Parts: sequence; structure tokens; C-alpha cells
Amino acid sequence: MVRGYYKMMGINPRDMQRMMKKLGMKQENIEAEEVIIKTKDNNIIIRNPDVVKVNMAGQESFQISGDISIEEKKQEIKEEDVSIIIEQTGKTREEAINALKETNGDIAEAIIKLKE
Repeated sequence: MVRGYYKMMGINPRDMQRMMKKLGMKQENIEAEEVIIKTKDNNIIIRNPDVVKVNMAGQESFQISGDISIEEKKQEIKEEDVSIIIEQTGKTREEAINALKETNGDIAEAIIKLKE
């Protein structure tokens, strides 16, 4: 895949390899089946990935391309958090859970919201 990329860019793959070697850059293809990047709100999933690990002056980085999809994370509500909110606000369990969902699990913000 990397060689194809250099050809697309109009660069001879061998010349690019020589230049990278002179600059102290090492490149390694990684045989990956899937790459998952986990963020606070979702997971970015890259299927059929082309992954290249680049080492330049001891600093490693990865170049990834492939079929990208995004999955939203299901929010986990802890029973302990629900109990704290009920105790602090006097609201119902359902109201406490809804407030936690609306505030992305922020207990303090959920309590303030329910006390308004």
C-alpha cells in the first residue's frame, strides 16, 4: 500500500525509501485487521486498515487509512450515582437517571439541574 501511495504522489518508491533512510526515518507496515480509536463519546472504527508505523528520531507515529465508521458509546449509569442524586434532590429514580443521561454522567451538574 505504501508503495502505491508514493506512486500516486509521483515519487519513485525506491527514491522515497532512500530519502527516508538518509533522514533517519524508518517505516514499517503493520498487518492489522481493525483499528479502534476510543473517544469520550464514541468509537472510531477503521476496518480493512492500511497501517504504517513511522519512526523518526525516536518518535513513533502511525498513519492509518481504511473504511471508517463511528459507533456511539452507550452511557453507563452507575447505581451509586443515581442514589446520590436521589438523596440530594428528593427526585425519583427515573428523574435521576434522565438527569445523568442529559449531563453525560456529571453528578454535580445533574443535581443542580434537578434542583432548579
